Amino acid sequence: MAEVGEKKWYVVRAVSGQENKIKTYIENEIARLGFQDYVEQVLVPTENVVQIRNGKKINKEKVYFSGYIMIKANLTGEVPHIIRSITNVIGFLGATKGGDPLPLRQSEVNRMLGKVDELSDMDASVAIPFTKGETVKVIDGPFNGFDGTIENINEEKRKLEVMVKIFGRKTPLELSYMQVEKI
Repeated sequence: MAEVGEKKWYVVRAVSGQENKIKTYIENEIARLGFQDYVEQVLVPTENVVQIRNGKKINKEKVYFSGYIMIKANLTGEVPHIIRSITNVIGFLGATKGGDPLPLRQSEVNRMLGKVDELSDMDASVAIPFTKGETVKVIDGPFNGFDGTIENINEEKRKLEVMVKIFGRKTPLELSYMQVEKI
């Protein structure tokens, strides 16, 4: 049995796309009810992603584990109930559905937090996030909004050859990594 005061990392499942809003709700609710001693940190792992919109580079924070929020807490008494009752929280990641929240192992925590640190240290360098045959959406340029299939990847030039259906005909486009996004 963990001694009172010892905090472990847990994973809260939340509605995807609402992670930061839910993080704020959790923090506010815990503070309002005076449970700050039990909850040390609420964290939404994010990574910096560079996108091009209208020809301009934009740094964007992207949630790394969509639908998951990490929380370092001592889940005793009311604390799990308070967190579960927050809007858009689905529940805790546990061994069984609806069972007790299962703490993360230290190795998992290090890996996740290491990932977070590693990503924030990295100067948003763009890895090759695409694979041949993958379907992507064009988000910049004259074919904005079209979907296409990646035919080729040119790593040196950081370009993709994307086959897009235009007026019923397949047309190859050469696009930069920044001009497309995964579907």
